[in-house]
Amino acid sequence: MKRTFTGLLASVMVVASIPFLFTTGTIAEPTVQAAATTEELPVVDSYAELKKLIQSSDLDSYHYGILETTAAMPVAAPSTANKVADTSGGAARGDFSTTNTQVQGVDEADIVKSDGTYLYQSTQNEVRIIKAYPATEMKVASRISYDNGKFVPQEMYVDDRRLIVIGQADENISYPPGIASKRGIPRFQSMQSVKTMIYDITDKKQPRLIRQLELEGQYMSSRKIGASLYVTANHYMDAYRIMQEKAEVPGPTYKDSAHHNQYQTIPYSEIRYFPDHFRPEYLIVTGVNLDDSKQKMSLNTYLGAGENIYASTKNLYVAVTQNNAQPVAVKQKGVTAPLIAPPLESDTTIYRFAMNKGDIRFTGKGSVPGRILNQFSMDENDGYFRIATTSGNMWRDDELTSKNNLYVLNNKLEVFGKLEGIAPGERIYSVRFMGDRAYMVTFKKVDPLFVLDLKKPSAPSVLGALKIPGYSDYLHPYDENHIIGFGKDAESDKDWAYYQGMKIALFDVSDVTKPKEKFKTVIGDRGTDSELLRNHKALLFSKEKNLLAFPVSVHERTAEQKAKNDMREYGHFTFQGAYVYQLDLQKGFQLRDQITHLSKEDVAKAGEGWYDSSSNIKRILTIGDTLYTVSDDYVKTQQLSASKKENILPLAK
Repeated sequence: MKRTFTGLLASVMVVASIPFLFTTGTIAEPTVQAAATTEELPVVDSYAELKKLIQSSDLDSYHYGILETTAAMPVAAPSTANKVADTSGGAARGDFSTTNTQVQGVDEADIVKSDGTYLYQSTQNEVRIIKAYPATEMKVASRISYDNGKFVPQEMYVDDRRLIVIGQADENISYPPGIASKRGIPRFQSMQSVKTMIYDITDKKQPRLIRQLELEGQYMSSRKIGASLYVTANHYMDAYRIMQEKAEVPGPTYKDSAHHNQYQTIPYSEIRYFPDHFRPEYLIVTGVNLDDSKQKMSLNTYLGAGENIYASTKNLYVAVTQNNAQPVAVKQKGVTAPLIAPPLESDTTIYRFAMNKGDIRFTGKGSVPGRILNQFSMDENDGYFRIATTSGNMWRDDELTSKNNLYVLNNKLEVFGKLEGIAPGERIYSVRFMGDRAYMVTFKKVDPLFVLDLKKPSAPSVLGALKIPGYSDYLHPYDENHIIGFGKDAESDKDWAYYQGMKIALFDVSDVTKPKEKFKTVIGDRGTDSELLRNHKALLFSKEKNLLAFPVSVHERTAEQKAKNDMREYGHFTFQGAYVYQLDLQKGFQLRDQITHLSKEDVAKAGEGWYDSSSNIKRILTIGDTLYTVSDDYVKTQQLSASKKENILPLAK
């Protein structure tokens, strides 16, 4: 992987360039939108009406925008027990680790899955089913190949009977001659789609494709609850083409092999829109009952877009940033020139969908000031939806400087309680909701960890705060009084802070008014990185086994570099693989192993940096007392007991 310069100095350059990316418009005051049901939302109805909607909007304000990352159904009552997921494993086949997810009972797709006997691995051109247990009998049971390049698998789900592969497809589709000539379009067109391929894996040696689902567009995310699968996609609308061409431009298409072999165009009479928020895109939200192929795919299409999703066991929330600040074009001596943009202001719009056995229906929309970081910025608990945002600009030092906020929305998605203005001049780096508490990490030069009280939804408050060097990109519960932070250490001068090595910390919040850093350890120097800092699924954690592991690429400074003591200088690549720790409340983090799939020659050839390699460890899992490390090239195992007996399975064909 090429080194990415994500230091704070680089961030300054990105933020400074943002004002010039927006076009005409005005700064809108943040508003709170009341909920609406599906039948209250207007339908586009016809192609002519779609053109009117586009004509009445300001396309230029969307063209240069940037992203920070049909019947009505009653609102589903949120579960009172949306617990933080327990990913330590243990199911029908005994003791094995599962994907690290956000909410207990809500599965998330990943590139490696386990059922306690087999591992399932998704690579760029194939999916492998690997007999993994016992380790002494490891072998590849079967491969599902996608060598034609038309389908690239991205993520998977596995249950007792099914393997579900989700990826991006590039297909050439054909329209019947009559429809093509009537619409004045070519019979054959290229189409990008999100494809879901469902396999029967009763026989692991011969997986059998039993159903295919396709949505025209780009994959956003998905969730699986029991036998129900929910997939979201964005589809870009070529609004300029629609306005310029006389012939009708087709809407998005879909296909469900259980019900039809041809692509179906979603009629405009089934596409709804939000009158106060128009974006030249389609948001497509679908649900499938995997146990009942006779039940049609539940399909919802809207004019809009999504960026992040959160799911409880009953509701799916799609969040999208609405940018309000745009520069105004003025004419001087006959020449139109843009003014410097006003400060960036954003709202986050939240769309809620009720889920029930594969059926999914829109049930409401709300909006709060600011922008969210990721899915962990959202949570549902006891009938309330909680969301943390950052508003303003952290590089300003006036009244428009950044502020961090927490909002509690009621069942109508109206703001019921709020806590605003946390840590002015900083932005959120991580959030974790845990029942009646939330933990928030902000950063600019030091890392404040805030403990927030949510017992009274109408009046959330700060219980305590801890300021330490560095920051946490991801927070993971250890128990109700301890939380683990994964992020970067940092050093600062009078003006800037520079991230250093990867930092792991265990925070003690037994006294909520005085949180403290109980233990910490730092891996490597500046340049050290882990997928875990961007993707929580890369973590293996078992409190019962006192086990913590994740993939990491380590960079270390030479003796000469250390003598210079330049906090801005990157270290040299020295290691890629799994760091395995023993963690308990008495001794903290104890490094028990470093496992790599790279040869000494690989490391010697790497030089200062390291590029992505098929031997890079991506996931770590356990089955019983066996630890598995997985790369595209190998599966390597060793016993967690003192004997450390190793087995290795090459995966190349």
